[in-house]
Amino acid sequence: MYRQPPTPTTVTEALKKMERYCAYQERCHKEVETKLASMRLIPAAKEKIILHLLQHNFLNEERFAKSFARGKFSIKKWGKIRITRELKSRNISAFNIKSGLKEISESDYIATFHELAEKKFNALTTTEDSYKKRKKLIDYLAYRGWEHHLIFEKIHELFEA
Repeated sequence: MYRQPPTPTTVTEALKKMERYCAYQERCHKEVETKLASMRLIPAAKEKIILHLLQHNFLNEERFAKSFARGKFSIKKWGKIRITRELKSRNISAFNIKSGLKEISESDYIATFHELAEKKFNALTTTEDSYKKRKKLIDYLAYRGWEHHLIFEKIHELFEA
């Protein structure tokens, strides 16, 4: 079945769409630019829309970074390394990344790490040899973006106890 390409939108229609898009959930500049690119607008119209979104506080990268860091930490249990990497891939500035990471309290961070590590450790089958179990746990925690010094301290605690 053949689908026709979307018809070019007027600037006012695109502006209303983008306001709804940004009001629904926090967005970064990169997501907004990608969405605008799919609307096939001229560069001047895209700039006008982005400027409007910034002026009316629909688009705010610091707010996005804070929301992203809180959400990924509390819901997906990501560590600071993974959160930082994901924010960098969205072209978020170092200042905003630092600001976003401040949203995570250190005590919650450490408690979540220990809870996650112990849960995964207990979930690994006991029939495997110690080396494989250790490697799987390290890979799991590293993939989720937890700091290496935390991982190796926890490995030492779990396997040497």
